[in-house]
Amino acid sequence: MEGILPLYKEAGMTSHDCVFRLRKILKMKRIGHTGTLDPDVTGVLPICIGRATKVAEYITDAGKAYEGEVTLGYSTTTEDASGEVVEVKEVNKVIQREEILQVIHNLTGEIAQTPPMYSAVKVNGKRLYEYARQGIEVERPTRKVTIYGIDLLDDRSEFVGKTISFRFRVRCSKGTYIRTLAVMIGEQLGFPAHMSSLQRIESASMTLKDCYTLEEVEKLVETGAIGQALKPLEEGISHLPKYEISDKVAEKVKNGTLLEIPSHLSNEDGPIAISVAEGTVLAIYRKHPRKPGLLKPDKVLRNE
Repeated sequence: MEGILPLYKEAGMTSHDCVFRLRKILKMKRIGHTGTLDPDVTGVLPICIGRATKVAEYITDAGKAYEGEVTLGYSTTTEDASGEVVEVKEVNKVIQREEILQVIHNLTGEIAQTPPMYSAVKVNGKRLYEYARQGIEVERPTRKVTIYGIDLLDDRSEFVGKTISFRFRVRCSKGTYIRTLAVMIGEQLGFPAHMSSLQRIESASMTLKDCYTLEEVEKLVETGAIGQALKPLEEGISHLPKYEISDKVAEKVKNGTLLEIPSHLSNEDGPIAISVAEGTVLAIYRKHPRKPGLLKPDKVLRNE
């Protein structure tokens, strides 16, 4: 069995929990997820099965889209609704829609984020959440992420209350912490804030409408119809630039040969999907670090 299972991750489970359950349901070990979702977050979690585990990292690197809610008025240790309250400041003014639109405009593009203490980022070989659970604050690396777009989903013209919540949709790069983005929105509006809910609505090319719950997967296995839930591994890497080769060259690619960079891909610095005419991807290549003008294999996906 091989392919990508677009799983709907329910609240209260870690991404690892989902993989553990699926290994039991599918009775196979070669299964991997494509990027951690916090337990409180629901939504699209592509699961790679069999040979498709080879492309998991490329799906993880693809852009994501989320819908969530920011609540102004108090912040938490975890930057989401599950944490302990850290700071409270009553929203003592009417916030105009235009103010929020200006803030999300300011946060669009490349921004710098500092990962929250309750996150899986490693510092000195230890995950930040392990330090946080011990009450230890450590210096965290700031990193650049890209916000491709933020939409305000509430249609109100004014926001009033001791606490204020509004919904948003964001499209972003790998490594973006939406919890931290919610805090940043609050900071620019002048109030402590946290992310009060979040759902991933898209990962690579997969959306909510493609997804199956664990319960639905179990039923498909019982009826022998699990194949209908699996997408070909090509779908998980459809965002990568393509290089179509002939059947003659394909045999060499299966053995890891170097390829000349075609002119239309000369400016590509990331992974490139090497495919044959019918669309089957044989390998992922990158520019050779020491041989200009050549591509080298990053991963050979099919060599039979």
